[in-house]
Amino acid sequence: MRRTAEALIRRRRRFSCYDARMRKPLSLSALCLAALCACDPKFNWREVHGKDAPFSVLLPAKPATLVRPIRLGKQPVTMSMTGAEVGHVSFAVGSVTLADPAQAHAALNLMQAALVSNINGRSKTLPATGDAVDIEAVGTPRDGAPMLLMAHFAVNGNRAYQVIVLGPEKEVVREEAATFLSSFKPN
Repeated sequence: MRRTAEALIRRRRRFSCYDARMRKPLSLSALCLAALCACDPKFNWREVHGKDAPFSVLLPAKPATLVRPIRLGKQPVTMSMTGAEVGHVSFAVGSVTLADPAQAHAALNLMQAALVSNINGRSKTLPATGDAVDIEAVGTPRDGAPMLLMAHFAVNGNRAYQVIVLGPEKEVVREEAATFLSSFKPN
């Protein structure tokens, strides 16, 4: 009987050592799993280069490109939009090529006014560097849902760019918007 008790104690020690050794790998696995769960699978970032305009940007989903004629003031131009949508939030880069580079800044003002007008919003200009302009606008379009517009406007030669994040105010993740906006580089 004494041998049986000693055997049980040895087994317990062996299994308790096994359990203690397994706690570290299990807790490390749990930590890794928690870190993976913290990543938002909705945002699948990829570097995209403009097809019709020279730029690079990080987009959070598979991009699509649309080209269409528009009017900036009295001047007809062709706008190229490359963008992606995550949920109800749009991430897009629009560009126009102007015949006269001196008109680029006027074009930026018209682009900015049109975007803010589309959401019936009011904008505030944020600090920016160089020729770039950053704005943030909140508005309520006709359907009544408050919308947030975060935009960066830039000029490069005879090209004017608008880099925008637009969506319902409650759905725009500011950190993701900042990642997108700060990744824009005209080439």
